[in-house]
Amino acid sequence: MLATLLGRKIGMTRVYDETGRNIPVTVIQASPNHVSQVKTSDRDGYNAIQLAFEQVKPRRSTIPMIGHDARAGLTPRRWHREVRLGAEEVSEYELGQELAVDIFEQVKFVDVIATSKGKGYAGGVKRWGFKGQPASHGVERKHRSAGSVGGRSSNAGTGRPKKGGKKAGQMGSVRHTVRSLELVRHDQEENLLIVKGPVPGPNQGFVIIREAIRLSKRKARVLAEAS
Repeated sequence: MLATLLGRKIGMTRVYDETGRNIPVTVIQASPNHVSQVKTSDRDGYNAIQLAFEQVKPRRSTIPMIGHDARAGLTPRRWHREVRLGAEEVSEYELGQELAVDIFEQVKFVDVIATSKGKGYAGGVKRWGFKGQPASHGVERKHRSAGSVGGRSSNAGTGRPKKGGKKAGQMGSVRHTVRSLELVRHDQEENLLIVKGPVPGPNQGFVIIREAIRLSKRKARVLAEAS
């Protein structure tokens, strides 16, 4: 399967390569994941394993989830996510099996999936980067207004704004996937993954790390040269 783990975003820092170049990186804590369920096409209609991450106090879980984790020989876990597999791959896993960061040992690039920071209700200037109105004579208390959004000269007569326009609204707090980040290093002792660049979400936020499934031509060439 594609190497996949659940983890927490610790924060950003910097590392230096062998030439002394400064590389901004994000540190992800991926303390051992466990297989809490194995699904097969015969029983469930598809093949997958369910990963469980981070112990949690029983009072912060639910009775069904406590029993679910107990069937795999685990104490209650905070997060559970499924990973689809092929029919042959699913037979390689068993309940309670531990998965650590060493599964990324041969991986060069990863995708990171997380929920972005919520910014609340935001106007067009903050949400979409609108320029705003001129800050000169004749503009009174409208400098950050989005301007006219109801004009439909190409389809006159309907009297309604076009759907999907860039307007004020809820900003952030959506699922994002940042693709093909370079995996700078992994620390098996501390169960850390260090990836180049930023990833979505706040510090201590939940993230999913998987082996990259699509590479640019440049990164594909780097991967081919490394192999």
